[in-house]
Amino acid sequence: MKTTKGNQGFTLLEILIALLVLALAGTALLKVAGSSLLGVAHLQRLSIAQWVASNQLVEANLDPSWPPKKRSGSTEMAGREWYWRQSILATEDKNMRAITIEVRENEKDNNSITSLMTYVSNPKAEK
Repeated sequence: MKTTKGNQGFTLLEILIALLVLALAGTALLKVAGSSLLGVAHLQRLSIAQWVASNQLVEANLDPSWPPKKRSGSTEMAGREWYWRQSILATEDKNMRAITIEVRENEKDNNSITSLMTYVSNPKAEK
């Protein structure tokens, strides 16, 4: 800042540099805010998909039929339609099966958002 005969103020160059610094800081803040919002949306999507999978595993555990069957379907949660697939894997114990639930946003998606697994036993097996 230069002083001349009673006039005090900033030079044009000083003002331009200050504006540049403010613009860079503002841009960085907007980028951080945008990334944060994307992260929150992803976590919300993942949490809801895990709830859908968990609900389907509970239903599979409550199903008295043996052996469990491969199934798929859709359910509505949080105002959205979710698509799930249940797959069955045999285990070394003939009275146990591994059930995996995969959840997708679109029925034809190849990749699932999440998957959960549990084991069920034959309710009629000798203990």
